[in-house]
Amino acid sequence: MIAQGRPIAVSDNGRFLQRSDGSPFFYLADTAWELLHRCTLGEAELYLRDRAAKGFTVIQTVLLAELDGLRVPDPSGRLPLLDEDVTRPNEEYFAHVDAVFDLAESLGLTIGLLPTWGDKWNLLWGIGPEMLTPDGCRSFGEYVGRRFAQRSVIWILGGDRPIETPEHLEIVRALAEGVRAGDGGRNLMTAHTWGQHSTSEYYAGEPWLEFHTVQSGHGRNFENWRMIEADYARTPVIPCMDMEPAYEESVDQIGNLAGGFLDDYDVRKGLYWALFAGAHGHTYGCWPVWQMWDVGRDPRMWVRMPWREALQLPGAGQVRHAKDLLLSRPYFDRIPDQSMILGDPAVGVYHVRATRDRAGSFAFVFLPAGVEVQLTLESIRGDRYTAWWFDPRTGTALVASVRVVYR
Repeated sequence: MIAQGRPIAVSDNGRFLQRSDGSPFFYLADTAWELLHRCTLGEAELYLRDRAAKGFTVIQTVLLAELDGLRVPDPSGRLPLLDEDVTRPNEEYFAHVDAVFDLAESLGLTIGLLPTWGDKWNLLWGIGPEMLTPDGCRSFGEYVGRRFAQRSVIWILGGDRPIETPEHLEIVRALAEGVRAGDGGRNLMTAHTWGQHSTSEYYAGEPWLEFHTVQSGHGRNFENWRMIEADYARTPVIPCMDMEPAYEESVDQIGNLAGGFLDDYDVRKGLYWALFAGAHGHTYGCWPVWQMWDVGRDPRMWVRMPWREALQLPGAGQVRHAKDLLLSRPYFDRIPDQSMILGDPAVGVYHVRATRDRAGSFAFVFLPAGVEVQLTLESIRGDRYTAWWFDPRTGTALVASVRVVYR
């Protein structure tokens, strides 16, 4: 059952998200997996105010968190479950969650909410414990669905794990059924899968999955546009996006310390590649921030600065420019169009992407490196054009000098 009057819904053409009044909802998320587990209410307020000021619209977080979230309490000594029993949620912990959500909503932020991290049902790696069953998930899903039914929430199932057995899929389905029973279908639902994979590999055809996501992974020049292209071409048509791309301050490919740390340039490449390939939105991530790392905590994979300091890394302030750019033009008719690029588009760091609206009133071309590109403007309306250089670091535009050849 899908409720009427949803706060956020899929657009009529199946490609984008929109608000209840029909205006665009641009999913620009930050990743704060450990927000509810590791932050005090004051710290959560500091974080949320910063992200709202930087133009984010969604905060992705987890109720049953990855970093030993069932056994290590939050800063006030609360655990999410009593006796690690998913049918016995701890009301004190969830009262804290309510307070964090109140803050987020007061700042105009939507919560992208994972009921649980995937290690609680598939301990492929990590801490676990692997303790979820279909019956337990259905009960827990109904509890959180009902509790947050009137919140500004987008449900995200899965949690960085593949479906490897029939029981794994049964568990995720049961969680979806429980949430739907609890919230009456009011809020959107999707999933989050593991690195270099898409939800289309595991959940295609599931009636609860309302948009595809990929986790393109934390590597330099990973070609996330290939994954978005594939999901964009699938039928039936539903929106798609990269929910976990290269994180700022991540070590290249997580374990390749010799490859150095990823920076704002890596963030921008993944952002524009995915959006111009047809994604409806995008997720930013920062390695110290997702884990809310601070001095005295176990550092995960060469984290090298506290999360408060990492809030000010440049990539977090730059991603809003993509959102503002796309919202400045006709929105719901935007399509990818690689046919505008003459010749064979390069791969790797030199890969060029093009997008435009169906009417041909505008086109954007992303050049991640200073190379010459030849375009055909046959799909662009009119016989006079104005070209601009758009700086994705600052959001400023300057009239460009281009050479036009008529053939």
